[in-house]
Amino acid sequence: MTIKPLGDRVLVKPAPAEEKIGGIIIPDTAKEKPLRGEIIAAGKGTKDEVMEVKAGDIVLYGKYAGNEIEFEGEKFLMMRQSDILAILA
Repeated sequence: MTIKPLGDRVLVKPAPAEEKIGGIIIPDTAKEKPLRGEIIAAGKGTKDEVMEVKAGDIVLYGKYAGNEIEFEGEKFLMMRQSDILAILA
């Protein structure tokens, strides 16, 4: 089974949170939510909005963007394309 986003939605796999900062190991409860990730799948867009991202793009998104979902033991974010701030080149 696979997930196929509809309309202007995208499926993002968040980058892992940093485990170490300057030699100090950060516990899970204190880790900041990552603000970048990789597009796993993207919808076709809508009649008003052309899809500008594609699978494989690394993107930056807002701190509270998207809905967290778990699929086959992995965590993903489902968000609208408008929640994406930038594509990293």
